[in-house]
Amino acid sequence: MKLSLLTRGRLVYRTAVLLKNSYSVSAVRDSAALLHRNHGEPSQVLQLEDLVLPQMGPESVLVKMLAAPINPSDLNMIQGTYAILPELPAVGGNEGVARVMEVGDEVKALKVGDWVIPRDAGIGTWRTAAVLKADDLVTLPKDIPVLSAATLGVNPCTAFRMLSDFEELKPGDTVIQNAANSGVGQAVIQIAAAKGIQSINVVRDRPDLQQLSERLTALGATHVITEETLRRPEMKELFKSCPRPKLALNGVGGKSATELLRHLQSGSSMVTYGGMAKQPVTVPVSALIFKDVKIRGFWVTQWKRDNKHGECLQSYIHDISKALLQNE
Repeated sequence: MKLSLLTRGRLVYRTAVLLKNSYSVSAVRDSAALLHRNHGEPSQVLQLEDLVLPQMGPESVLVKMLAAPINPSDLNMIQGTYAILPELPAVGGNEGVARVMEVGDEVKALKVGDWVIPRDAGIGTWRTAAVLKADDLVTLPKDIPVLSAATLGVNPCTAFRMLSDFEELKPGDTVIQNAANSGVGQAVIQIAAAKGIQSINVVRDRPDLQQLSERLTALGATHVITEETLRRPEMKELFKSCPRPKLALNGVGGKSATELLRHLQSGSSMVTYGGMAKQPVTVPVSALIFKDVKIRGFWVTQWKRDNKHGECLQSYIHDISKALLQNE
C-alpha cells in the first residue's frame, strides 16, 4: 500500500505550484503574499501583494516557502469564523513546508537547508518567503515528497492523533468515519490500513460514487458506503464480515453523526473534529445509558499547543515520514 497523505484537490496543487515557482532567490528580502486586510469571503478580500521582509533577529530564520495547501480552516480564518484569528492585516495559510535560507546568531536547532513546518496555526504560509521565529518551526526529513511535507501538519496529524489517543485499537479492530473522502478521511484510511485496522468509510451519494469507492479502496479502505446505506438494515450484513467499531470519527455533525453512534460497540468513543453540515451533534440518551459511549472532541491546533515543546509532535513527524519513505 502506498501511503500518500496528500489532500487531493485542484486548489492544493495550484497553490503548491504557485509558491514553488514564483520565488526568486535574488529577491530574498522581498516576498509575494496572499494578504487580507478585512474578514470576508476569500475571493473578495484576498489580494496578492509584495511585502518587504523584516530584519533578521538573533532568534529568527529566513525561510523560502516550497508549498502550501488550502484547508477549510484557512478559509474560515479569512472569513473570521475560526476559533483563532491573527491580527489584521494577515497572510493566509496555516500550514506548508519551507526551506531555511538563513539563521540568526542564537539559533541552534535549525540550520540552512533544513525543511520546516509551522508548530502552530496562524503563521501565514501563503507567501514566497518569511522571517519567522525559529521556535515556531519544527524540522522534518527533506527526502519525503514536497506536497506530502506541505500537508503533514493538519489533516494527517488529526487522523494520526484520533486513531492513537482515544481508544486502544489493535489489528482487526474497526473504525467508522464520515467525510471519508476529505483530507482527514483519506489519511485515516491509510494510517488505519497500515496498522491493520479495518475502516468503514461513509461518503455522500454522487454520480461518480463507483470511482470514488475504487479510489478510497485503493488507499486501503475496507468498506465504502453512502450516508443512505448507513441507515439501512443491510448494515447488519456488513458487520458479519467485521466487528462493530470501537471508534467513530465525525467530521460532519447532524444526522450523520447520530447514525455513526448507532453502530458503535458498547463503551466506545465518537470523536468530533469538524462540522461540515453546520448542524449540532445529537446524542440519543440510549447511546449514553445502554452503550456508555464517550463523546469527545479534537482540535489539532490545541493539541499542537499542548505539545509544542514535547516529544509527541516530533515523534509523529518521524513516524509519518518513515511510513511515507517506506511506501514511496
